[in-house]
Amino acid sequence: MENQPLRIPVISLSRESIGEVELPPHIAGQPDREHLLYETVRMQMANRRAGTASTKTRGEVRGGGKKPWRQKGTGRARAGSIRSPLWPGGATIFGPRPRSYTYRLPKSARRTALCAAIALKQRQGELTVVKELTLQEPKTKHLLEVLAGLGVGSNVLIVIAHTDNAIERSARNLPTVKVLRSEGLNVYDLLRYRQTLFTQQALELVSERLKP
Repeated sequence: MENQPLRIPVISLSRESIGEVELPPHIAGQPDREHLLYETVRMQMANRRAGTASTKTRGEVRGGGKKPWRQKGTGRARAGSIRSPLWPGGATIFGPRPRSYTYRLPKSARRTALCAAIALKQRQGELTVVKELTLQEPKTKHLLEVLAGLGVGSNVLIVIAHTDNAIERSARNLPTVKVLRSEGLNVYDLLRYRQTLFTQQALELVSERLKP
């Protein structure tokens, strides 16, 4: 892993270069970690599962308390309940039950995966840093104009430092645009969207939070 920070250009809303921001070594020096990224996304998706699927066992299905016919002498197979799993409308054998799918990777692994995802975006030329991102009013049209002016397209993850009602409301109706505050940045969303747009302050906060 390299021990030198990486300088990333910072642009204005008019796409002019107005400075640089430092991407620290613990992020910039991360190699490709495909399996760790896979495991992290798998954990995030598992943790989002509701786990509410439920079927009824033989003891829970309503009805079937009476033996449908006598044990012998009818010529038919023995039956003890019309709610047997073998009968239509009966119970389910080994069906799903409410459960939690949640599990967690070690904290160091989660931190390393997030660093690797940011480094991957930077290497692929899919990471843009803007000095600041502001809108006069919450208008989806205005946000699209800003994104077009920055050249990041319409499939983008926007990472801001703090709550910004105008930006968050403007992106609400755009299915391929998502706004996250710096503390909510995660591997799944970084990999899901084609471009990542950081405000300078947001990137600095994320870099500080990910220090080993």
